[in-house]
Order: sequence, then C-alpha cells, then structure tokens
Amino acid sequence: MFTGIVEGVGRVTDVRRRRGGLRIAIAPPRGFGRLRRGESVAVAGVCLTALEPGSDFVADLSAETLRRSRLGALVPGDGVNLERALRWGDRLSGHFVLGHVDGIARLSRIATAGNSWTYTFTIPRGLAPLVAVKGSVALDGISLTVAARRPGAFDVAIIPETRRRTTFGTARPGDAIHFEGDVFARYGQVGTLRRVGRARKRR
Repeated sequence: MFTGIVEGVGRVTDVRRRRGGLRIAIAPPRGFGRLRRGESVAVAGVCLTALEPGSDFVADLSAETLRRSRLGALVPGDGVNLERALRWGDRLSGHFVLGHVDGIARLSRIATAGNSWTYTFTIPRGLAPLVAVKGSVALDGISLTVAARRPGAFDVAIIPETRRRTTFGTARPGDAIHFEGDVFARYGQVGTLRRVGRARKRR
C-alpha cells in the first residue's frame, strides 16, 4: 500500500531479460534509505519487490507486469518515480494507492494555468468509470486530484513542486503514463455492476 507521494526520481542502471521476464536495477535518489529484502517499492506506480538489501533497488518483472505496464520499455538512464510502502502510523498525505496499474493513459496536452499547469490525459473507454471529478488518481505513482472529466479524457492540475520532484517535469504530450483509478470509484462501480446484475436476473 502506498500514498502516491513520490519520494524522488530514481535512475535505471541495468535491465536484463530473464526467463520470460526482466530484472531491473534502479539507483534511488539521495536520502531514499537502505532497502530490505522483500520490501515493496512503487516504481512509476507499479508495486515491485526488492530482491536484495542495499541502497540500490533490484526487482524482477513478471510477464504479467510487462503486459500491463510500460516498464518493459525502460532503458538505463531513464527516470522513474519511487515511493516506499506506507508504514503503520504514517501520515496519509495523498490517497490509498495499491500499486496495481489499471492501464495506460496518454498525456495529450500541457497548458499553463497561472502558477501551475493543466495536464490532460486520454484513457481507454473501459477505464472511464474509475475517474471521478474531485476524486483521486495515481499517474506514474503520483497522487493527483481530477479537476475535470470528459468522455475519454480528464484533467489534473500540476503545481511547481510536483514538476520538480517527479518525472512530470520532463513529460511531453504523447507519453504513456501508468494509470490507477480512484479506489472508491472502483468499488462503487463494482457495487453498481452487482446491482444491475441482480436487477436483470429478477426480470
């Protein structure tokens, strides 16, 4: 479990193919701390497990992870948002982020809005129910609030601090971004689908 409050940008140092999957190594940002074997880390919003203790993060990516994310396209030198797992008693400054990517969003537009920026993303139709106005989404692991929603697209506001601390400072229109929907919208949608199913059975 994570909060979507990115602790910094790590740099990919090695990518190796292993038995249908990948093993990646990432150098975390300064002050990230030493990792324990088995510890969970959100890498661009994807929950991965540390294989060995130390200052660098090494993890295996399964075929399922490669299918559902864009981590398979990483190369040495790429930057990725990193967040260590939530500890009991920590402040929940963002929102509950599971690290289970729902799909890929596409950054379509960046517009200046006063002292901030409006980022517009497009998403596949099937993910639309997971976006709620004033609800939360995780984009490449960043906790953000949905400012506006339209068919197939939504907006978020990005402040200077977010641009400085995350990979959104270098993001460009056309980039593929990991999308995890609002957990409350997710389970609200499940409840709606169950009610619809029961109503159909009664007909």
